[in-house]
Amino acid sequence: MALTCLIYLSSVSGFAATPKDIKYASKGNALIGGKYYIYNVRCSDGKTRKISSWDKRKKWCVGTSKRNCSNDQLKTAKKACK
Repeated sequence: MALTCLIYLSSVSGFAATPKDIKYASKGNALIGGKYYIYNVRCSDGKTRKISSWDKRKKWCVGTSKRNCSNDQLKTAKKACK
């Protein structure tokens, strides 16, 4: 039973969309936190999602808020495509 669950979970994670293209879209100003830049991530499932860069591209976040962030653009794009 445990082996069946493990195989199922690994196959489900294999269907997760992956980033195919990242392009600059625009910039914004937060009330608190300064400037940020918005990028469109085209995912392998055909959908486009947004990520943002903060603190002179040192922090990358899913969406346009300072939540769900990492220090790596590609890691953040992968999170956005899940």
